Amino acid sequence: MEITPRLSMLKVNGWQVYRWQDGDRTTLIDTGAPGGADELTFPGLTQIVLTHWHTDHVGAAPELRTRTGARVSAGAADAAVLRGLTPPQEPVLEDWERPLLERASAGLPRTLPPMEIDEDLAEGQRLDIGAGAEVLSVPGHTDGSIAVHLPTERILFTGDAVAHSEGRVILGVFNTDRKRAIESFHRLADLDVDTVCFGHGDPIVGGAGKRLREAAEAYS
Repeated sequence: MEITPRLSMLKVNGWQVYRWQDGDRTTLIDTGAPGGADELTFPGLTQIVLTHWHTDHVGAAPELRTRTGARVSAGAADAAVLRGLTPPQEPVLEDWERPLLERASAGLPRTLPPMEIDEDLAEGQRLDIGAGAEVLSVPGHTDGSIAVHLPTERILFTGDAVAHSEGRVILGVFNTDRKRAIESFHRLADLDVDTVCFGHGDPIVGGAGKRLREAAEAYS
C-alpha cells in the first residue's frame, strides 16, 4: 500500500511494516513477526527502527540484520528486553482485553531469543529518515515504546501507542501502564501531523492530526 511516493505499508503474514525510501537507502519501521524476512530483504536496507519489543513488531529483525547488515535500533528500555537483559513487562489488562489478547497472540512466541540491538534510542534523538526524524518517548504500552515523527513531512509512526480500529482512532491495547499510555496519546495528539501510521490499523492520510486530537479527548 503506497502512502506517499517514499512511504509504503506492507502486510507480512498479516502484520504491518512500514518502508521508507531515501534514494537507494531503505528504512523499516518494525519488521512484523518471525518468518517475514524474505519479503523484507530489500536492496539498500540500512536501518530498522523498532517501536517496542513485542514479537509481532520485532520478529524478523535478527534475520534481516544478518542478511543485510542493517542497523537495528529501539528505545533504551525495550532494547534491554530484546537483548535479554531485562524481563519483559506484563500488560495490565482490562477484562475485555483478555480474549482479544488470546486471539491476537495465537501462534506467536511470547518472547524471542536475545537479539543484537545496535543503538538505544532516547527522547529527542534524530534519525536519518527523510528531512530528519525525531524519536519520541511514549511509554505506557511498554516502558520503552517510541514513536517516530517526521516534522517536515508531517508524518507520525505511533507504534502501538495508538491504534486505528474499525474506523476509530483509539488508545493502543495491552498496556503495561494505562495512565502513562494515555499521557503518551495526548502528547502525540498535540503534534502537527497530516499522516499517521499505526502499528495496527490502516494509516490515516490527510487530516490525521485532527483525528488524533478528537480521539484523545475520550481519554483522561
